[in-house]
Amino acid sequence: MNWLDEICWDASGLVPAIAQEAGSKDILMVAWMSRQALQRTLELGEAVYWSRSRKRLWHKGEVSGHVQKVESIRLDCDGDVVLLTVRQLGHDPGIACHTGRHSCFFRELRQGEWATVEPVLKDPEQIYT
Repeated sequence: MNWLDEICWDASGLVPAIAQEAGSKDILMVAWMSRQALQRTLELGEAVYWSRSRKRLWHKGEVSGHVQKVESIRLDCDGDVVLLTVRQLGHDPGIACHTGRHSCFFRELRQGEWATVEPVLKDPEQIYT
């Protein structure tokens, strides 16, 4: 059996993928992967996702320069979530989010409201030119 066949792909042929920073163990982002995206990730050693909005493969950092170098690929016990351990590299090391923050998880529920708890490290208008 091919290792890709052991993954429980959803009806659209996708699986959620969590990107976790190798050093800090911070969860940087959650995205989706197709079979082709996961195969390319293994081949390149860099994260490649499936962009549901663009309907195409998305090599993380192709526009922003914020590349994710993959150190390990894990599969959860049910076979329906992939965990990538990554090193966030590129023009602005440490930025994974399109908002210019370290992580996409920059809001925290406080007293019934979402509060921004992480700073913008670089203005997105300077990243996406």
